[in-house]
Amino acid sequence: MSYEADEMMSVTAARALKDVNACFVGIGLPSTGANLARRTHAPDLVLVYEAGAIGAKPPSLPLSIGDGMLGETADAIVGVPEMFNYWVQSGRIDVGFLGAAQIDRYANINTTVIGGDYDNPKVRLPGAGGAPEIAASCGEVIVIVRQSTRAFVQTVDFVTSVGHGSGPGDREKLGLRGKGPTKVITDLGILEPDAETRELVLTHVHPGISAEQAQEATGWDLKIAADLKTTEPPTEAELRALRELVAA
Repeated sequence: MSYEADEMMSVTAARALKDVNACFVGIGLPSTGANLARRTHAPDLVLVYEAGAIGAKPPSLPLSIGDGMLGETADAIVGVPEMFNYWVQSGRIDVGFLGAAQIDRYANINTTVIGGDYDNPKVRLPGAGGAPEIAASCGEVIVIVRQSTRAFVQTVDFVTSVGHGSGPGDREKLGLRGKGPTKVITDLGILEPDAETRELVLTHVHPGISAEQAQEATGWDLKIAADLKTTEPPTEAELRALRELVAA
């Protein structure tokens, strides 16, 4: 079966949730990937949404973090302060999904401003929301973003959510609980932090994509893993489940 780049990203995100208990979900591709995982290989996955739904089981993709179907199908509803103070900041969430307007070589994320300074930027973005706490305290973070030199920059214009700072030891110095970003899933492949330098390295390319294409779509000298792999293409079962989910 043929498939689109966004379908490849959603399937790859779903696969990353193998053996995960609780996942903090955002709207868009993160929600698609998490709900796909629950419908395929991870039926017991606990989906947690920022507005307070814990254990949501939406019959279709929610339109926002406050979509009524999340509350109607959740195991519990809590207030936003409790969500972050008790569930996120205490380390009870295994995986947090984040998007990014900009991401740099150490997986620091910007969703605040682009160009100029904070008071007078060229573009003012939606802002942080709960992303800084998610990046700081979830067991690990998976970032989903389309790869381009506009998004993958040498240095982000503003650090909204700390990834790996400027290298090894920075998260520990800041007292951040979680591992930080462990995967960046794009429409071209998968990047993962080097164990020693914490710099993002291309470890997988999607079928039909070359390492050179990924390098050309990156605003720094992207390193390629010595054992670069090709992502397994979506199976018919995965695509069928994904399309049923999106069409619901």
